[in-house]
Amino acid sequence: MVVRKMEKEDKLLEIKGLSVDFVVEKKTRRAVHSLSYTLHRGATLGIVGESGSGKSVSSLAIMGLLPNNGSIAEGEILFYDNQQVVDLAHLPEHEMRKYRGRRISMIFQEPMTSLNPVQRCGDQVVEMLLLHHPMGKEDARNRVIELFEEVMLPRPEKIFDSYPHEISGGQKQRVMIAMALICEPDILIADEPTTALDVTVQKTILQLLRQLQQRRQIGIIFISHDLGVVAQVADEVAVMYQGHLVEQGAAIDVLTHPREPYTQGLLACRPPIDTRPMHLPTVTDFLENKTIETTEQPSFDFEQAVPLLSVRDLDVEYVLKKNIFGKPIETLKGVDGISFDVYRGETFGLVGESGCGKTTLGRTILRLLDSASGTITYDGKRLDELSSRQMRALRPKLQIVFQDPYSSLNPRITIGNAILEPLQNYGMFHNDKERKARVLELMEQVGLQADWYNRYPHEFSGGQRQRVCIARALVLEPELVICDESVSALDVSVQAQVLNLLNDLKRQFHYTYIFISHDLSVVRFLSDRILVMEKGKKVELGKADDIYFHPQHPYTKKLIEAIPMIPTQSATTV
Repeated sequence: MVVRKMEKEDKLLEIKGLSVDFVVEKKTRRAVHSLSYTLHRGATLGIVGESGSGKSVSSLAIMGLLPNNGSIAEGEILFYDNQQVVDLAHLPEHEMRKYRGRRISMIFQEPMTSLNPVQRCGDQVVEMLLLHHPMGKEDARNRVIELFEEVMLPRPEKIFDSYPHEISGGQKQRVMIAMALICEPDILIADEPTTALDVTVQKTILQLLRQLQQRRQIGIIFISHDLGVVAQVADEVAVMYQGHLVEQGAAIDVLTHPREPYTQGLLACRPPIDTRPMHLPTVTDFLENKTIETTEQPSFDFEQAVPLLSVRDLDVEYVLKKNIFGKPIETLKGVDGISFDVYRGETFGLVGESGCGKTTLGRTILRLLDSASGTITYDGKRLDELSSRQMRALRPKLQIVFQDPYSSLNPRITIGNAILEPLQNYGMFHNDKERKARVLELMEQVGLQADWYNRYPHEFSGGQRQRVCIARALVLEPELVICDESVSALDVSVQAQVLNLLNDLKRQFHYTYIFISHDLSVVRFLSDRILVMEKGKKVELGKADDIYFHPQHPYTKKLIEAIPMIPTQSATTV
């Protein structure tokens, strides 16, 4: 243990010249270069950057959780512990356990894989509590349920007894937040803690973190790619790019007067609130000093539009409980009496909080879920009346891009074969040579290099994997594509690239999109009309700008008010 005399009372953590190396294929690669910053008691430091910038790796180094092929090459991680200073970078593992989880806690980025799939959610949080604070199991259960309520989990007693696969992605993230907060640590490292959450829940979680910080005077390291979120919570901002700290300062200064082109690009690539450009700026545009295109998207001509999809009085029910004879005695309506039309060539936005039924609605349209009542008509055909064989013949025209690019791809199949497989299943083209030529052509169209054909999913970033999923959905040349939260987990810079890609493909191939998201600013940028859902019901439907700027329903107003905004900043042009 490295111990030094206390230097400054309000310091909690000081990083000095931290460098982190990884050994990959017998070669040493540096992921973090001489990183230095200070975290003070009661303050929030926002660390911003794209995937691969080193922000998460540096935090794993603080926690002593680097993978086996990673190591701290140089530098110090000084934790100010009462009357002494402990260098966590050189602390033995058995000593580190006294700090990890209890004094320094972390909300991990990926809730889908961070929770144990064979252990109930509540038991996993109880385990953390009992490890550091021995108490009775009943008291621990009550404390966890109380915290579940604080982080806005619905039916906390039920979720306590649920397994991770039985709850939504946003609910999994809230369980992870509860696990990190349960021991009331001195330092909380929040690694993308609100990425998968609705804007209203996100706002509540940010307020909860603030309240905990003020009550306990804890220091928070808040890692995010969303500068709008960082603007709501951070006192200081550190911007990382390719392992280097490129800009640091007071949050208001960095966000309103960014000096570095990289920071300017991160700010500019978020969908603007006052315009709908043909293309969103990207970070690359700023780094390469390109001219930013300002041409507005053309308005959709509803007068000449023809409905492609019609949904009428659709109900979808989930069985919550059955009696001993297997008869349902308790049901929950996932979709409740929804009716709408989607016009050919339109992008139709579906928004609402987690659990509102938007994903259920999308999957029911594709007959991946059965409806309880109502009709679904696609191009004159009643989908709800088709047999499995008839539906299979129609499926090439109806495709979906799922929310999570990590679990949507088979890790044992190369990305080229993953895109090729649908062509084989439907016997399209004469042979695999022709099919492969089609796949290579499509890979180029979605921004994937042809020589990546034989690579596996783990070799790609999240944004690249999502492009693979988009290519797989489009390879059968569908007419209707449902995008289910397809950009929610991506960096804002990658998100801008994917949104531009979807728009370009729509104009080129005349696709019709149903775009599902909890982010109203993204939906407004992409959509011609927006349907707002709450608890399975339709609360508002109208043109995108009308919904965004003149909402009629209180629920829609609440969603818009919860959107995190960046202070007025000058970086709008290169």
